[in-house]
Amino acid sequence: MNDLAYSWLALLLGILIDCFLGDPQGWYHPVMAIGWLINRLERLLQKLFPKTKTGEYFAGFCLTALTVSVSTFLPLGMLFLCYRIHPAAGVLLEAAMCGSLLACKSLRTESMKVAAALEQEGLTAGRKAVSMIVGRDTDQLDEAGVIRAAVETVAENTSDGVTAPLLFMACFGGAGGFFYKSINTLDSMVGYKNDTYQYLGTASAKLDDIVNYVPSRISAVMMIIASRLCGMNSKNAWKIFRRDRKKHASPNSAQTEAVMAGALQIQLAGDAWYFGRKCQKPFIGDNIRPVEREDIARSCQLMSAASCLTAVAALAVKWSIIVCNI
Repeated sequence: MNDLAYSWLALLLGILIDCFLGDPQGWYHPVMAIGWLINRLERLLQKLFPKTKTGEYFAGFCLTALTVSVSTFLPLGMLFLCYRIHPAAGVLLEAAMCGSLLACKSLRTESMKVAAALEQEGLTAGRKAVSMIVGRDTDQLDEAGVIRAAVETVAENTSDGVTAPLLFMACFGGAGGFFYKSINTLDSMVGYKNDTYQYLGTASAKLDDIVNYVPSRISAVMMIIASRLCGMNSKNAWKIFRRDRKKHASPNSAQTEAVMAGALQIQLAGDAWYFGRKCQKPFIGDNIRPVEREDIARSCQLMSAASCLTAVAALAVKWSIIVCNI
């Protein structure tokens, strides 16, 4: 076997690790390490650069470049050493990397906690549970708002947490997954358009838009196909995707949200509160029926089916790369 074949095996094992194990409780997740690095670099660069618009732009550019470089080349070096020591060591390390960078099981688990909290303990518990997986303020959400928030994060993270990492790992191995995840983590931490990160987070937000442009659209297509397989309204998913996929400040986020809204025949998005400020957003989808608790489970079903399709496609892409290099 050549190195590409070993990497293909590692990706397959990583997919299986995510499917059956997810993120074991108590384990230090690599994304936490990336987050730690971002925090440290942000503090350092804010001291080095002046508190001006230009200074913060440069600080943000350096923050992005340094985070992505360290997060990519460190795993790449570790893999290089392990594969030189023994192929089995390389496969095991890369499989662990791939499994840790996929979020299918953890996303399903965490979102279903919201449904369970609403069912068993009521609205207050539901707000607390959903606050763990979304960035918006949740204190004033009614039950429908809690459900929408959970469904929207499942839809968006179908791409961010599964499809995009799979595609990068299929093309560039475990280090490619870390490259993507570092950009995604940067955007989630400093990509906000608020007073603190309006300029500092610009580079991170723009780079995230670029690297997610293709994966978000592939995710949407996979979700449309998956909606058909799951017995959902695939025709409406396609209709809402074509009509509403640009109804978001980000060029990518509404791609999968539109499919989810259409497949479930509900209305998502609308105004939301972030850090005490109201953000006006257009609705996505048609209000064919009111949202209900079961929609969280349905969104997870659609996400899981789309993830399976993408995993098969990613393995096929990686295998084709191997064949072309033989």
